[in-house]
Amino acid sequence: MNTQEIIAKIKSYDHFKGKILLDEPLANKTTFKIGGRAQLFIKPLNYNSFQIVLDTLLEDKVPFFILGGGSNIVFTDQVLEKVVISTQDFSDLDYFLPEDLPPEFGKIEITKDQCLVSCFSGTPMSKLVNFCTNNNISGLEEFAGLPGSVGGALYMNARCFNKEISDILLCSSYMDFSSGKVSLKKCKTIKEEWAYKKSPYQKSQKFITTATFLLTQKSPEDKAEIESNCKKFIAERVSKGHFKYPSAGSVFKNNHEFGKPSGAIIDQAGLKGYQIGGAKIADFHGNFIINTGNAKAKDVKDLVQYTQKIIKEKYSFNLEPEIIFVDN
Repeated sequence: MNTQEIIAKIKSYDHFKGKILLDEPLANKTTFKIGGRAQLFIKPLNYNSFQIVLDTLLEDKVPFFILGGGSNIVFTDQVLEKVVISTQDFSDLDYFLPEDLPPEFGKIEITKDQCLVSCFSGTPMSKLVNFCTNNNISGLEEFAGLPGSVGGALYMNARCFNKEISDILLCSSYMDFSSGKVSLKKCKTIKEEWAYKKSPYQKSQKFITTATFLLTQKSPEDKAEIESNCKKFIAERVSKGHFKYPSAGSVFKNNHEFGKPSGAIIDQAGLKGYQIGGAKIADFHGNFIINTGNAKAKDVKDLVQYTQKIIKEKYSFNLEPEIIFVDN
């Protein structure tokens, strides 16, 4: 099926709402600012529209990639033949009523000082944190300043200042397309299914649609403290150089059994400042690869592989990347 046929088929559904773009630049869709163009880029606006797009692509076996906030992504430098489905416009959020929880979850106690906040997966983490701050809700302060979307944070089980997103996640919903057809499902968070930088959504054919968080409802008098804590965590990110250059943040996962953070291991190996093309291991953080201005996807991939090779030779230790390379 060619691009025009895909577009025609999707547009034949009266219920589809969203944007369909041709030859769309991808670099500005990621925090790394790297990538070529997408032959077809689709931004559905709601549940029904996402399901229409997924059903269409699955039925005709068209390869696709679902893009959230792009904070952990390196797109190919070439034209991407996969259809890119963006969650960018799928981003509403609000309080969630406890009585609306699925009955199959069983009885869930919500105390008077707790509240539920639910949002679509495309919601930027910054928007979620701001909503909570403006409504005197505590529990997400550690994630202030985290780039990317809520869906991406769930997918990677984002960890910030020793707090994981799964620690406050009550439940989530998703579109399961493992059978070749889309079905909507909901699941309560089971701690055993989540771990450091691991979630049940990885290596699965599931698209996260919503996330519901169990948080603490504070009084208006507490708003200043919540704001202050958010600013503190943002300031710490700034001091560590998170926003100096385009990057994907930490490149490699930490292996806690090894006893040292990956950044410290890379620093110890003398690799800080090492550069391939426009990609460079940051002088200020061993676990950051930065785009110095003209980096290509190949530069980043080569630098990742070189770093893995050196660390393996020196310490017999395998570095596991966090970032995702999206190729044809």
